[in-house]
Amino acid sequence: MSLLVVGLSHRSAPVSVLERASLNADAKAKLLHDTLAAEPAAEATVLATCNRIELYADVDKFHAGVSELSTLLAQHSGVALEELTPYLYVHYEDRAVHHLFSVACGLDSMVVGEGQILGQIKDALALGQELHTAGRLINDLFQQALRVGKRAHSETGIDRAGQSLVTFGLEQLAVHLPVREWAVGKRALVLGAGSMSSLAAATLARVGFAEIAVANRTAERAERLAEILVASGTGVAARAVAMSAAADELTRVDVVVSCTGATGLVLTADDVAAAVSRGSAAHTSAGPEDRGSAPDPAPQTPAGLSVAGAGPELVDAGVVARLVAAADGGRRRLADAGAVRVLAAVPEGDGCPVGDGRAAIAGVDASSLELHGTWADQGEAAAQRQPRRGVRAQVDGVAVRLALLDLAMPRDIDAAVHRIPGVRLVDIESLAEASADAPMAADVDAVRRIVTEEVAAFGAAQRAAHITPTVVALRAMAAEVVAMEVARLDGRVPDLDERQRAEVTQTVRRVVDKLLHAPTVRVKQLASEPGGAGYAEALRELFDLDPQTVASVSRADAADQNDDSGRAS
Repeated sequence: MSLLVVGLSHRSAPVSVLERASLNADAKAKLLHDTLAAEPAAEATVLATCNRIELYADVDKFHAGVSELSTLLAQHSGVALEELTPYLYVHYEDRAVHHLFSVACGLDSMVVGEGQILGQIKDALALGQELHTAGRLINDLFQQALRVGKRAHSETGIDRAGQSLVTFGLEQLAVHLPVREWAVGKRALVLGAGSMSSLAAATLARVGFAEIAVANRTAERAERLAEILVASGTGVAARAVAMSAAADELTRVDVVVSCTGATGLVLTADDVAAAVSRGSAAHTSAGPEDRGSAPDPAPQTPAGLSVAGAGPELVDAGVVARLVAAADGGRRRLADAGAVRVLAAVPEGDGCPVGDGRAAIAGVDASSLELHGTWADQGEAAAQRQPRRGVRAQVDGVAVRLALLDLAMPRDIDAAVHRIPGVRLVDIESLAEASADAPMAADVDAVRRIVTEEVAAFGAAQRAAHITPTVVALRAMAAEVVAMEVARLDGRVPDLDERQRAEVTQTVRRVVDKLLHAPTVRVKQLASEPGGAGYAEALRELFDLDPQTVASVSRADAADQNDDSGRAS
């Protein structure tokens, strides 16, 4: 195994670089085809989310592989190599496996313990399979990463170590109050109607927001999301508004959550300043922590909509598989912690670009969207934590009039709005800073032990698998020798009856099997240990095995495995 990963993430690169180093669907396909066309790589796939871009490949030369993969990443991401290089990291062989398993478990996510990265890993594997760039190593690696991630979430409480990005962002806005207490009676505007926006809207409904307005460039999608919210059973009043009316809506709401696919700003500092100025005289909907009084009562219910209490209790992380399917039949991506959307060029710019940017909520019923919200609420208990640095109950001594949560990358909301009195902004960059202060739970250590154990097991299995074609070729050669000797015996002793001939044949086979049993079992054991790769070569030399025969066994084995594994699971 010569696995190499070259990439950058929120841990190695600033948000400004990650924003620019984007890969849309076409760019990812071209990157993988060019990677296989490069001499060092035999197979590859790419894991691209909003807070990481990683190229995985099976290479035969380390230094040439690093150079080629780095150049290709720069070429297809649109960031010059000399600018990109300081932010790149490289992992090789067991360290590369360890890295991917850690990512799958949520240990490398912006919010530790986030489980939605599993959907991104599944998509990366599916892409490699679809483009026929994923071979045996990539298939084995990513399938195992999915299993390791699921194991970490089922055997430990890693889900409690962090929260979904939406809930974590709301916690930052709520400061020292529990999110559910802070949210009661508030009104929100959600910009966008893609998977992440629908996840945000469902979360707002479940934590107790009284009213949600949804704005999207495609009106039908905004209306569909509003309908789903109303039917979700949370009791929220929801309505669709035109994207052109978003600035006017700012005067009526307390909170804005934005995640669109726009390439430019959706809300400028001027938009926000004007709305705050127009609405401050008539609108006093700051939370109780800001004005020292009870929250505003829930608004009057629009015709046909109902307002009720908070949503049902949370469910466990076992709903992950259903959530991925709920997004839109398993073809879209649920972002990982911080991976607010897949970095992709979206022509319409009318929704969080998950997958190819088409309607991510089409066909999603109310219960499915409610599952979205349930997953978003995992780790809700952590909302009791103390305020993190950089978050204040007041902004420059002024009660917060408008709270903004920008989950898009590149950003939807002008960063300059933080200078407007009465406005609080939380974006990807501030979330990354806040999450760095989050306490590490004991469950994180348990997950690290699982990762270490699984890396060792994967390495041993790969090394053992590497020698299997040689062992199979050896046994095939032995069987051929037995057949030739039995045929020669038939020529010399033609009077043997069938029973005698069968007994002689079976005796010779038993002798050969017994002679080969101990060496082949032992060589597999030795090959599974570190440094055991040379045993396959030793067998080939000692028994003068035809390299073409060994290679044909390897190809047949790989083809069988691909047929059996099918698509990513």
